[in-house]
Amino acid sequence: MSREGLAEALLDHYDRQARSLPWRSPPGSRARPDPYGVWLSEVMLQQTTVAAVIPYYLDFLARWPTVFDLARAPVEDVLAAWEGLGYYARARNLHKCARVVAEELGGRFPETAAKLAELPGIGPYTAAAIAAIAFDEPATVVDGNVERVIARIFAVETPLPAAKPELRRRAAELTPAFRPGDYAQAIMDLGATICTPRRPKCLLCPWSRSCAAHARGDEESFPRRAAPADKPRRDGVAWWLEAPHPETGAPAVLLVRRPPTGLLGGMRALPSQGWDGNDGAGDMAGVLSALGPFAPVEPEVRHVFTHFSLHLRVLAARLAAPPAVPAIDGEWWPLRELGDAGLPSLMQKAARAGLTWSRALS
Repeated sequence: MSREGLAEALLDHYDRQARSLPWRSPPGSRARPDPYGVWLSEVMLQQTTVAAVIPYYLDFLARWPTVFDLARAPVEDVLAAWEGLGYYARARNLHKCARVVAEELGGRFPETAAKLAELPGIGPYTAAAIAAIAFDEPATVVDGNVERVIARIFAVETPLPAAKPELRRRAAELTPAFRPGDYAQAIMDLGATICTPRRPKCLLCPWSRSCAAHARGDEESFPRRAAPADKPRRDGVAWWLEAPHPETGAPAVLLVRRPPTGLLGGMRALPSQGWDGNDGAGDMAGVLSALGPFAPVEPEVRHVFTHFSLHLRVLAARLAAPPAVPAIDGEWWPLRELGDAGLPSLMQKAARAGLTWSRALS
């Protein structure tokens, strides 16, 4: 089948089987979707499933219906609303991007992938997706799902990640000039719902007759992958320091604000050290050890980041009165309201360990 024939076959399939998603226009619609909604959804969908994103997307739109509303929101509120989606740098960049669009571009998103890629938090894939879906630019969209589709169609033997340039080139050869937004969403749907990593539904695929991997009967072996490297391990410590709240006297725990850049940037967290490259920010261990003694909490917390695994010891102490901790920019957070602190997943695990210790002590 020709390049044009493949595009037409996929679009015909999309017209019949497109997923109904809150940020999409119906297939073939002449009404372009709101670029703000497209941008918001595409940032949320980075490394996150559609099912997980939908409630967050609807919540964000209800709270901040326009890019101006999001730009005016305190970044702390945005981070708290993002809690649970992970990869929190996306939320910080989302807020930065909203401010640039609202304050410097008059609320209008650029209409080309090249210009969109200049905005905070928008990489090549996201820029291409927004340009195609919101502005009908025939930009080539390549995410993990599309890489899998293309690797199978052409039986690309080069393993990932070395195959990425070839996969992008071949994907660009198939990208049509007509209905580019629908095509971008159609090929992403194809990878997400039919050309899946395991047990692909080849009988339902509009491209099966042209698929080299299907002809060979070894679809699941594509894309080829290099042997994964072992993730390095890091070790660190977090402190659970309990005391009566200085104003109400209710049980409270010391929380700090993470540095604005880096892992879990700008988020509330338990004081911690030794695992994130921010040890130069201050001697947390030296300051807190003077308030002890601290008891080790078992078992230690384990958490996996993209590039390393973390073993985090939690040390706990309860004080009769809230001490002044001038060397630490922290706040005493009521234990009853800890669920409202917007702690990232790692710190939720550490806090659960601290709470278990606290309840056993009571």
